Amino acid sequence: MADQKEVVAFLEGGGLGGPVERIDTHAAVVLLTRDKAFKLKRAVRFSFLDFSTLERRRSALEAELALNRRTAPRIYRRLVAVTRRPDGELELDGEGEVVEWLLEMERFHAEARLDLVANSGSLDRALAERSGERVAAFQGRLAARPGRGGATGLAAVIAGNARDLRELVPDVFAAGTVEAVVRRIDEAFAAAAAELDDRRAGGLVRHVHGDLHLGNIVLLDGEPVPFDCLEFDEELATIDVLYDLAFLLMDLLARELPEAANACLGAWADARLDDRGLGLLPLLIAVRSTIRAKVEGLTALQVDGTAAIAEHRAAAARYLELAGRVLRPRGPCLVAIGGRSGTGKSSVARALAPGLGTPPGAPILRSDVIRKRLYGISLTRRLPEEAYAPEVSERVFEAIAERAGRLLQGGCAVVCDAVYGLAEQRARVAEVARRAGVPFTGLWLEAPEKVLEARVAARSGDASDADVTVVRRQAERVTPPVPAEGWQRVPAGDRLDRVIAYARNAIGDGC
Repeated sequence: MADQKEVVAFLEGGGLGGPVERIDTHAAVVLLTRDKAFKLKRAVRFSFLDFSTLERRRSALEAELALNRRTAPRIYRRLVAVTRRPDGELELDGEGEVVEWLLEMERFHAEARLDLVANSGSLDRALAERSGERVAAFQGRLAARPGRGGATGLAAVIAGNARDLRELVPDVFAAGTVEAVVRRIDEAFAAAAAELDDRRAGGLVRHVHGDLHLGNIVLLDGEPVPFDCLEFDEELATIDVLYDLAFLLMDLLARELPEAANACLGAWADARLDDRGLGLLPLLIAVRSTIRAKVEGLTALQVDGTAAIAEHRAAAARYLELAGRVLRPRGPCLVAIGGRSGTGKSSVARALAPGLGTPPGAPILRSDVIRKRLYGISLTRRLPEEAYAPEVSERVFEAIAERAGRLLQGGCAVVCDAVYGLAEQRARVAEVARRAGVPFTGLWLEAPEKVLEARVAARSGDASDADVTVVRRQAERVTPPVPAEGWQRVPAGDRLDRVIAYARNAIGDGC
């Protein structure tokens, strides 16, 4: 294989116009200047990639450039040749023989990566939602690849994971722990295989990002931008769109950010107006988590130093525990949260949802969001008055009922967030739960008039169009549930934490 020492020495010694910082990985050398980054592929060959020739490295960099420009055109600029002059010296983009290729990229501040944003405690709900929306928009532009993926593709990954985990017994894992996780994954896969193939036939296998964890998303001008996709093997990156998202959700859960994971999933599903397959997420998250478990376990066997070994062993154990935890059976249920605007329905829904059902929790079907998605506008743009006509509201509540039914049948818990100001609307959502044979809890939030008006007046950047005028109209039009309907009244004029505690107590152990 090629000796790249001369090229690296040239680049480090001024070939890039000034001092550089160097980052080494198993397959690349990245050199950072003040405002640019240059990636050189190492002349290596592994079981999963081959960069052993100059032509292979050039092809790999061309693929990396093209694929990453789908999501991050601002970062990925061009290929640059390292050439040799007639006097034998090296230069950039000269006319002599090409001896190496580099990928030129825009440099960004490392602190802008979402893994470091999460470490700092700054990954809030809004950012998680924007990340989910960005992933959905990207995946929605991609062509279907029905010849790949499906049950066969995932079966190979699961088998490889099981083999690798067993080889890490007893050095990293206990045999009983590994076998319990492998058994749960095998059982979940057997139940999911037909649906995975149906999704492939339905166009949901695409050439996606493939390596979608927090470290591969960066904030540019405040917006999350995926970069550094899996480029060296198209097979590994041609997968179900939900399996692509599952890596990001797993990363959030592993970092103990269940609220962010739930928000990310909800924004992704709402942006697509598609809840198909969400019941597969526990399996897909578990597979992603076992991959990380084995990588950390293998690393623990390769590093030196007691502290480093202990760190990777602990990380491996956490990922394996997460894989088992997301597959623990928890039956679906439906929680409907009603009440006038300003009672805090959405705040309560967001607090409850991550803890309902299996991680990452219950999708929230919010009428304000669904109404705006049906009109194809941004969530913060105000709808015209006619968008709230009775016939439009009927479409919205029908969409909520249909989506809730599909999710429940798929094994998901569901939270429905709407005013539910009419008895027939409340009866419809309760009927969805009855038909699915799952527990139902209706929560009716109430607060004093002055509290409602103050809350809606203080809103900004929310999907709800309700203002003080709407709140006053609702006083005449909204009919609270009667005892026979079985909805539980929740005093919502108090501090949010107390309202949430009251709501959780009302739900009990049924969900």
